Amino acid sequence: MGRWRDGRGLLVVRTDTGEVPAVSVPLEVAASYRARTRGLLGRDAVDGAMLLSPASGVHTFGMRIPIDVAYLDRRLTVLAVRTMPPGRLGLPRPRARHVLEAAAGAMAAWGVRAGVRVEVEGWVESRTS
Repeated sequence: MGRWRDGRGLLVVRTDTGEVPAVSVPLEVAASYRARTRGLLGRDAVDGAMLLSPASGVHTFGMRIPIDVAYLDRRLTVLAVRTMPPGRLGLPRPRARHVLEAAAGAMAAWGVRAGVRVEVEGWVESRTS
């Protein structure tokens, strides 16, 4: 896929080790400046995950909940995963082209860790952007 646009789909996580079976979770894609800026601000919970693209860093100022943040390269391979409490600034990651956000603890449960490649399936462009 070339450039992302705002929309929805499924985040699919398959691990090579087989310790966690393939997982599919609802995914919201925030690709426009407005959607990336809004992100998860003002939400009390996260249903699935949000992909910010392009992005190499995030902040949690104005957030109500702690979140997991995965930095992804251009092929959607996870470079690093961090848990960030509200009110923090995450420094930009070299080589990161996308950022994946989810509720704190969710990524470990899904098997998202450095070196894992995630996929996006069933992506549908949002008509409200």
